[in-house]
Amino acid sequence: MGVVTKTVGEALVDILEANGVEVVFGIPGVHTVELYRGLAASKIRHITPRHEQGAGFMADGYARVSRKPGVCLVITGPGLTNTITAMAQAYQDSVPILVISGVNARSTLGQGRGRLHELPDQRGMIATLALMSHTLLDPADLPSVMERAFTILRSGRPGPVHIEIPTDVMAQKVVLEGIRVPTVSGPRSALPDVLDLSERCKNARRPVILCGGGAVSAAPGIELLAERLDAPVVTTVNARGMFSGHDLSVPASPSLKAVRRLLADSDLVIALGTQMGQTDYDMYNDAGFPNLPDLVRVDIDVQQLARGPAAALSIHSTVNNLIDDLLPLLEGVRAENEGRKRAESTRVEARAEIGEKMGREVAILETIRDTLPNSIIVGDSTQAVYSGNLYFEVDRIHGWFNAATGFGALGYGPPAAVGAAVAEPATNVVCLVGDGGFQFSLAEIGSAKDCSANVIFLVWNNDGYGEIRNYMIECGIVPEGVTPSAPDFPMVAAAYGLHAERLTDIADLPAALLRAKEIEGPSLIEIHERHTAGAPP
Repeated sequence: MGVVTKTVGEALVDILEANGVEVVFGIPGVHTVELYRGLAASKIRHITPRHEQGAGFMADGYARVSRKPGVCLVITGPGLTNTITAMAQAYQDSVPILVISGVNARSTLGQGRGRLHELPDQRGMIATLALMSHTLLDPADLPSVMERAFTILRSGRPGPVHIEIPTDVMAQKVVLEGIRVPTVSGPRSALPDVLDLSERCKNARRPVILCGGGAVSAAPGIELLAERLDAPVVTTVNARGMFSGHDLSVPASPSLKAVRRLLADSDLVIALGTQMGQTDYDMYNDAGFPNLPDLVRVDIDVQQLARGPAAALSIHSTVNNLIDDLLPLLEGVRAENEGRKRAESTRVEARAEIGEKMGREVAILETIRDTLPNSIIVGDSTQAVYSGNLYFEVDRIHGWFNAATGFGALGYGPPAAVGAAVAEPATNVVCLVGDGGFQFSLAEIGSAKDCSANVIFLVWNNDGYGEIRNYMIECGIVPEGVTPSAPDFPMVAAAYGLHAERLTDIADLPAALLRAKEIEGPSLIEIHERHTAGAPP
């Protein structure tokens, strides 16, 4: 591209395209139409959700599967505030999304004169949960601001980035003199720390590796490390599928006693790219996670290294860089530390520990996995998802993610599943959602229909907020507010033109999944706790 003069909206589209953006999720409005001026002529696909929160969740699901930043385009005021929940989920789960919003004209900002969609301080509000929030006051700053945004999205701990463009700036002209696309490699540890870790690895007799979402891209190297050390690999929710079927894989939550015993008995725990947060490591809030005197933490976020369990050695590095530096120092190491035996016994104990009811729910997840190999299961906060987060071996990387971690937003599953399907259109995506959570974002099945997303909405219907109802009973509280009525989900799906069916027997699930697989676009299957024979009570 030579020197060109375009409107800010047109230039924005060019910059997004140059940075590899292929999809934008958004709802146009009077306060963003100028940002759409160049969109139709570009190669970027626009997906229209039914609600801006859905746009954020779609961008989240897209980013997790595509490994590219998900992009949202929303109006000022309610458009942006509707997106806040999705931004918070992305922040907690370290998912890169770029939210581009409008904002009122520069001369009106902070005046409080009742302008349409006005907020007292829109950027200030978003800045509390964004890695960067910037107001574009000068059109000439657009290229540098976008370069900074993509640099942040591609380096450090991922999360949401926000740029707001005043309505009077959108149509102004900006000169583009080529578009710089940032390339970043992330932090790298000092050599003494890598040497220290290599010696610890050589001396360990009962090592264990913990992998979080920040370790996923380094999976091949971590597998080599695990095999050289003969070390079991425990994967948190966002890392599931890294070592599917491997003898050293432990696809179980560190909240379980069996996994905690494995860790407590170790003489070296290497925690790679994991926050070691409560929703993975202390789900039951019992403060029972063991003290680990030989813990080594590796994280891209230096602040995260100062939080959570104290480590004997903290390494500020991307997991990829650390593994690349460490493996040559362990060339020729072939330890025999009974890793496979320790992993197997932990798997058996962890599966037994979750109990019969959760075990039956995990069996349903395994039916989905085995019936639709290499599929992506996107979960909302619902009972079977909680069970799978405790123990479930998915058969692919990025094949299992949900909102029952981190921020824990209900209604996440359906739009996030649409985003995942847009990222991998040839892959079967199963959205596992409860009847309560589904009603937070039920209209997004229309979005799925519009973009022909291959999503199977698998509705787990227990006539309300079953998990909360059970918790209230366990706490000696009379259940209240946990039985919201639900529509006839197959009829709602049919009204949108989707194939839909309600299972009479849980044994019919494989056949129903295979029927849905053959349908182009979305479909719906309902499992009802009381009306589907064999459904876990």
